[in-house]
Amino acid sequence: MIESKIKSTVRDVYDFPKPGIVFKDITPILKDAALCLEIAQALAAQLKGIEIDVVAGIESRGFLFGPALAQLLNVPFVPIRKAGKLPYKTVQQTYNLEYGSATIELHEDALVAGQKVLIHDDLLATGGTVVAASELVMQLGAEVAGYSFIIGLDFLNGRVRLEPYCNKIFSLASY
Repeated sequence: MIESKIKSTVRDVYDFPKPGIVFKDITPILKDAALCLEIAQALAAQLKGIEIDVVAGIESRGFLFGPALAQLLNVPFVPIRKAGKLPYKTVQQTYNLEYGSATIELHEDALVAGQKVLIHDDLLATGGTVVAASELVMQLGAEVAGYSFIIGLDFLNGRVRLEPYCNKIFSLASY
């Protein structure tokens, strides 16, 4: 089962990025090419029957499996990046973090009005960044078709914050 493979490979890093946090490090997965392919295929399989025109991956770990997922779905991939990292004209969304705020951006021509966008990231925690990504998608007139994660930290209730945008929320491993 893919969930048990993911859980046995992910590394827990205690007190990162600050004391009291147990960081779920997916980088050990990247050393296993067969597992990476299996994860990409499992992500795509979860989305059967959902109309998706574009996969949008959130910097930076959403770039690890987002392009492979887009290829398997035969749709384009667009990056959602931290402020100041995209070279062309952008739309921005600022959101609050527990220690301040952050801003993410999307090229203003990355999406076309009416497109159905799958938002992908490696992990769903509290959902703040993903809500901001959802707002960016909507700023460009597109709609959120669903969410795709490798890991969901269900105890942090991020799903509740995403449901107003779209209730199609998928993760391969839950904690």
